[in-house]
Amino acid sequence: MAVRIRMKRMGRKNRPYYRIGAFDAHEERDGKVIENLGTYDPLESNNEKQVTLKKDRVEYWLSVGAKPTESVAAVLKKFGIPFKK
Repeated sequence: MAVRIRMKRMGRKNRPYYRIGAFDAHEERDGKVIENLGTYDPLESNNEKQVTLKKDRVEYWLSVGAKPTESVAAVLKKFGIPFKK
């Protein structure tokens, strides 16, 4: 099974909120998640509260071959979690 780390859109209209999770690569965007890894709130003014991640679980999924999407890769880079391209 190919696993991708990507965002699942939550929130309401004009107020996006995302959950970052490990998904089967064939699952739809807002489909069933294997494991929730954190959240991302792009409208939060405080940078510390904008991203919350379970760093150890993200590193685990990256170590077993999960690939992040481009947007999640930018969040991981900002958060300081190394990964291979």
